[in-house]
Amino acid sequence: MNASVFNSQTWLWEMVWGAGLMVKFVLLVLIFFSVFTWAIIIYKIRLLKKAEKETAAFYDLFWEKRQFNLIHAACKNFKSTPLTNMFEAVHSEVMNTARAPDGSSVKLQKEDLERFQRILKKTSSIEASRLEYAVGFLATTGNTAPFIGLFGTVWGIMTSFRNIGASGSANLATVAPGISEALVATAMGLMAAIPAVVGYNHLLAKINRINTEMNNFSSDLLNILEKQAARK
Repeated sequence: MNASVFNSQTWLWEMVWGAGLMVKFVLLVLIFFSVFTWAIIIYKIRLLKKAEKETAAFYDLFWEKRQFNLIHAACKNFKSTPLTNMFEAVHSEVMNTARAPDGSSVKLQKEDLERFQRILKKTSSIEASRLEYAVGFLATTGNTAPFIGLFGTVWGIMTSFRNIGASGSANLATVAPGISEALVATAMGLMAAIPAVVGYNHLLAKINRINTEMNNFSSDLLNILEKQAARK
């Protein structure tokens, strides 16, 4: 069994090594796509998992403390969640708005809420872009890798026809090398594309959940500020 597996691996390696320059280039491109795909998937899964965990914890803290100064002091413990940056952006603006140039306190006005809303919208857009960074590469890989593999397949078949024309016969020894190259390129294209598509859908679902939390947090934060402005 082990000898059979070893022989198969040796045969596959010899087939790849003996492929033409174009097929080798295609395989090299697909290997590049595959390596970067797995690196992005592993990195983003770990990052988003931590972000989801800290987002839930920060949301609980937000409703537990309800005081901006206390929440601001705890933000240093939540580096991975986008809610922290959203809160910090609004908190900084609230502090500037609630203080006059002479240092005295001023009341928040309802007109200030529009500015806070714009700040939250801008910050959430920045955070969403940060979460989505590099995920688009997975979509590119899923869409292009099969076609790159198909190009290698077509090239391998063309090689087989050239060999048939040069030898004047269509026996297995003449056709097999080109067909083997074609099949390897096809398989490699699928090996790069399938994980990319699965990883993209999985990561996109996580990102959408975090984006939903950001939208909810924006609404909750604006509601609290609106109540404070109304009371004053």
